[in-house]
Amino acid sequence: MAICLAAPAALAQEAAAPQGADTAADDIIVTGSTRAERRFDVSYAINSVSQEEIQRIAPLNTADLIGQLPGFQTESTGGEVQNIYRIRGLPNDGGFVSFQQDGLPLFHENDGFFFRGDALIRPDLMTERLEVVRGGPAPVYASYSGAIVNAVTVTGRDESRGKARVTLGDTGLYRLDAVQSGKLDDSTHYAIGGFLRYHDGYRDNGFPNDRGGQIRANLTHDTGTGTLKVSTNYVNDHNVFYLPIPTADPRDPSRSLDRYIDYFSGTMNSPALRDVNLKYRDGAGVIQGRSSDLSTGRHMQMFNAGVQYDTDLGDWLISAKAGFTKGRLDFTAFYSTTNPSDGATFANSYLAASRTAFGPVASMGYVLAGSSTVYDPYAASGLVVQGQYRDIHSRFYSAQGDFSVARAFDTAIGRHDLKVGVYASAYGASAESIYQNYLIEVAGKPRTLDLVAYSATGAVLGRVTDSGALNYAATLTKGDADAKMVAVYANDTWEVVRGLRVDAGIRHERYDYAGYAANTAQYNLGDPTTLADNTTRGFTGTITNRTLKPNITNWTAGVNYDFTRHFGIYARASHLETPPSMQVTYTINPTIITTKADQYEVGVKLQSGGSYLYATGFYTNFDPLNASFLAFDPTTGRNDVNVPFIGEAQIKGVELDGLLKATDWFQLNAALTVSSPEYRNFRSSTGADPQAAEGKQIVREPKVYGNLRPTFRFAAGDTDVDLYGRWNYMGKRYVDIYNNTALPSYSTFGAGVTATRGDWQVQVVGDNLTNAKGLTEGNTRTDNLSGQGTANAIYGRPIFGRNVRLVVTRSW
Repeated sequence: MAICLAAPAALAQEAAAPQGADTAADDIIVTGSTRAERRFDVSYAINSVSQEEIQRIAPLNTADLIGQLPGFQTESTGGEVQNIYRIRGLPNDGGFVSFQQDGLPLFHENDGFFFRGDALIRPDLMTERLEVVRGGPAPVYASYSGAIVNAVTVTGRDESRGKARVTLGDTGLYRLDAVQSGKLDDSTHYAIGGFLRYHDGYRDNGFPNDRGGQIRANLTHDTGTGTLKVSTNYVNDHNVFYLPIPTADPRDPSRSLDRYIDYFSGTMNSPALRDVNLKYRDGAGVIQGRSSDLSTGRHMQMFNAGVQYDTDLGDWLISAKAGFTKGRLDFTAFYSTTNPSDGATFANSYLAASRTAFGPVASMGYVLAGSSTVYDPYAASGLVVQGQYRDIHSRFYSAQGDFSVARAFDTAIGRHDLKVGVYASAYGASAESIYQNYLIEVAGKPRTLDLVAYSATGAVLGRVTDSGALNYAATLTKGDADAKMVAVYANDTWEVVRGLRVDAGIRHERYDYAGYAANTAQYNLGDPTTLADNTTRGFTGTITNRTLKPNITNWTAGVNYDFTRHFGIYARASHLETPPSMQVTYTINPTIITTKADQYEVGVKLQSGGSYLYATGFYTNFDPLNASFLAFDPTTGRNDVNVPFIGEAQIKGVELDGLLKATDWFQLNAALTVSSPEYRNFRSSTGADPQAAEGKQIVREPKVYGNLRPTFRFAAGDTDVDLYGRWNYMGKRYVDIYNNTALPSYSTFGAGVTATRGDWQVQVVGDNLTNAKGLTEGNTRTDNLSGQGTANAIYGRPIFGRNVRLVVTRSW
């Protein structure tokens, strides 16, 4: 693969563009470690994916793309955005991965309020390449980071160039991508591009899954002493979120629920949730209500503007970058909560409460929500299930800037390349959320249900639910926070003698948070005809103010020795600290802790012609590791009860990254990660048994994962043809800290063909062609600590089934 390192002060846009993943390592320019270098010369694991390779992989989403790189274990089953990104050795769902565009994040923190960087930056034809660093010096060049994913955008050249692409998919996908670039005059160039997309979805919601797009543009001007670049991008996109589904009957786990909720196309998203009535008590004691629509999905509206100036004065390099982002997120989703229940058992569990509330209740029964139409669970699966509707809103902003100066100089013992810089950011966000629990049938696009209390004569005495709502406003939050931070960093690369280089870097960060959280309490809203409003959360009219001023120091040191231009070794040690995020200031009773990790890597690198092999051994010790989580309370329906769980984690393993290019007509890319991720020395103040976690495999992290991607090339007259395949393997994982319930291993196979003739290119690509089954995530609202009560998961987010896309591209 073409290789690059992304960093805030990287001069990525000045580097020669990679020529594709099969380019020999000698031909590749590496940026980010002060100056451009060969990949072979650096002492850390780095990759880059060119636009051509992105098209060949034809990913379903950003997580699917990043998951093809060595050392990245991703879950791409949530839809287009907000997926899971885990970097080897770092037990986290994405908080250690910094998403950047041209060397700067668009939002300072890696995790916003229900959004990640993949919601702000979407790959399209304006993406020249993705540059990625895993471990190594990432903690020195970015905040909260054990890995950096940097989208380097297209910039204009003297030659006008453009491309348009149409993508059609058998899942109701219609997408148009376009890019155009060129020069305005001899010293000024432009580039503009983006995408529009409509998608019914990989699962059948009963309404469209994705609709919207993105546009990005930039101007570059040669000032004579350097390059000035002004850029902007705008995102306005709806993406419905896929959550876990029940796949087997908890009464008999050998009995599949596939006939009721299809493994590949089924979802608990439903048109029945397109007009939800949210009800809660405000701070003045007034009952409020508003409607919400599940089809809104994750509606991200974001605008960013940036400017940067770079100058190369021989031994001196100067770089200045700044950006400002403002956006809003309106998010609705239907989350999984408890396992399905036997219809009669669930109904009878409310018999005592119904008699207390409604009098002489003789029996319980189900009707379709808001009607008198009787529903019999035993005419279908015999089960009913709860789910949690979430209505979430956030307004956010982030201003960030980076200034760095580098100078190379000779000494009596070798040559130094010293870089110093300062990075600063001012950012903030509001947070509002209402979680409301619903009772539904076990089915795809389920109908909501009411549980009714009847007298001996069959008269309706009351309802447990109200129009399907089992608990109104079971969780209610509101808050706001603003933050400021500044970081100073330095890195020195010392070439002692030819082939031997030592580098070391340090970064110190200081933060200042100020925020508030609106206090809540439990209220009965007073409707005597239903139990749905008996345990509602409401605002008390008071707030809790919180300020915090954390500071952290990260460092890295590495050594690289090349015996020849084709054989070398390297070693590196790094220290990573991640402060608590700004979100702790608008959270009630948060766990406030600075996570710390020591990382060690040793590597061997071999290169011959167009082939290479990089083998990296790694060891990470987290102390402390914050594995705290929010638990779901099935009695009240609350999902904001923090369960502190603090301990250590140790991860050791090896990562292989290889390309075999034996002939001009065949190549094989391969990535493999083998590790042993384990919990150590946990403690809890809430009754959870920390000893049961000792030595257990870290939640949702496999010991083995990887992929193979063969490519065959040949010519058919004037047409160049590529045939390629993709085999992915995901090892066994566990849904819970105690390792009681497993997510079994699985593998998938995809294939494609691309035909290029002149300016035209046609591609047909398919994923999971054998309809292999595999579960991800589990049911994290309830199984995170002790599992699902079964040896293998019966509730999870399945991988997508077989799907095929046609891509037609015209270049000029």
